[in-house]
Amino acid sequence: MGWSKTRYKAQREPNLDDTIRKIMIVTGALFMLMMICGGLVFLLAGDRIIDGTRDVIMRIQLEGRRAELDTPLSADDSVLRFTVQPGSTAREIGSRLQTLGIIADGDLFTLYVRVEGLDTDLEAGTFFIQRNMTTRQIAEALTDASFSQIEFTVFPGQRVEEIAERIDNMTPYFAFSGADFLAQVGNGAPIPSAFAAQNDIPFGGSLEGFLFPDTYIFEPEVTAVGMRDVLLAAFTNAVADLRPLVTQTPYNMYEIVTLASIIEREAVFDDEKPLISSVYRNRLEGDNDINTLDADPTVQYEHPNATPGNWWPRITVADYRGVISPYNTYINRGLPPAPIASPALSSIRAAIQPEESPYLFFRADCRGDNRHDFFTNYTDHVNAC
Repeated sequence: MGWSKTRYKAQREPNLDDTIRKIMIVTGALFMLMMICGGLVFLLAGDRIIDGTRDVIMRIQLEGRRAELDTPLSADDSVLRFTVQPGSTAREIGSRLQTLGIIADGDLFTLYVRVEGLDTDLEAGTFFIQRNMTTRQIAEALTDASFSQIEFTVFPGQRVEEIAERIDNMTPYFAFSGADFLAQVGNGAPIPSAFAAQNDIPFGGSLEGFLFPDTYIFEPEVTAVGMRDVLLAAFTNAVADLRPLVTQTPYNMYEIVTLASIIEREAVFDDEKPLISSVYRNRLEGDNDINTLDADPTVQYEHPNATPGNWWPRITVADYRGVISPYNTYINRGLPPAPIASPALSSIRAAIQPEESPYLFFRADCRGDNRHDFFTNYTDHVNAC
């Protein structure tokens, strides 16, 4: 009995060892297989795994800084001209924004655009950024340079100095000053020869009157010469159909624009322009004893009080003969030597095609509605109100 029991135990122990050994071998084999498979997976998708891990980490970092991301550095709503050069990285852009004091942390900008996938959408170009924009808003703005175009309006009746002032008032949108613009359109400016010849502009003259009133869209890189050329091209296109009609008048295009500029400054309503034109044309061409146009805007043009911000000062009766200027049509016969402002197309058309009338005088009516009353004689004119 003792021998059997002993033998039985001896037979079981080797079997247990074998089982453990086999389990260890299988486990080791499985571990090696997992290592091999893991290695293969890492070789095949290692970059994506790393990127995914890094993305998770960055998102966690960004989540803790949401308040900074949506808080502007300044309450100042002034605009800054900001240029992104081709090839600039997100980190370089963020660093420049921080250096300029637009954002507080360039690294946060870089982190945000990378997490949101905007780093590859950042565009080269010139942008107009308000100082009170948040980091998020700035990042999104820098993905579309097309929104940085400049809207600029030349209003009917403006003189070149007013246009130049508007350029200065839109700093920093333009990369040039009002003075730079005046150097291209004022007296003695280098007027394109073809344009001068086509419009009978005398040597040494200016482009006053030929900067066509309209609303324009300019690229941020536009120059003073580029703006000038766009405005002149607009004039050329606008009057193309009227040129044949000019030849049917006693005037050339330069004189028509000069007359139109006076009409523009006198009229408030377009429907009165042909009648106002008829008064001036009757004075210039009619068989009457009236020698002068007596146009108030021509007195204002070189008035001593015509200064920045007040280019069309109020005048008195004493100014009619007290303002000594070749533009003053109370003391000089005929048209002034040059246009005095940019006329609208309706004024140019009125100068070419005045309404038929016997009138030689007009004045603002007494109703205060900015319209005019017209007269055939001076007595009625002065006694109207």
